[in-house]
Amino acid sequence: MSETKDTSTIDGVIITPKRKIFDDRGGIFHMLRRDDPEFKEFGEIYFSKVYPNVVKAWHHHSKMDLNYFCVYGSIRLALYDGRNYSPTQGLYQEIVLHEQESKLVTVPHGIWNGFRGLGNTPSLIANCATEPHDPEEITYKPIDDPMFNYSWEQRHG
Repeated sequence: MSETKDTSTIDGVIITPKRKIFDDRGGIFHMLRRDDPEFKEFGEIYFSKVYPNVVKAWHHHSKMDLNYFCVYGSIRLALYDGRNYSPTQGLYQEIVLHEQESKLVTVPHGIWNGFRGLGNTPSLIANCATEPHDPEEITYKPIDDPMFNYSWEQRHG
């Protein structure tokens, strides 16, 4: 299976379809290899559990690039480009990640991001980050911060 990479709306965000291999024993989901073009550096891998309809937002990193992959369930990933040097400054992007459609979303540092759990079961999101966690390089804002003017309400149709 050839993997075609999509370049997204926000400058530097990459969505890469990933392979899934199934047989009668179960399956394998490919996330990220060190020889993938989107792989930069290994900092750490961590998992976020997201309950249905719960929002985890907003944050951005000053050095860490993110590589999000949905292991189980589904989420809506929201991105906001607040970088003052970016050609897409002020743009939003929404990406639905779910286990049925295997894809990796690479988010460069400086992009505000957050997600909302979708469906009726908890979701599990993996992040292969380029830096180990450092509380000095992450900035948080509340989900209703007026800077974003963003609605986390459920989308229909």
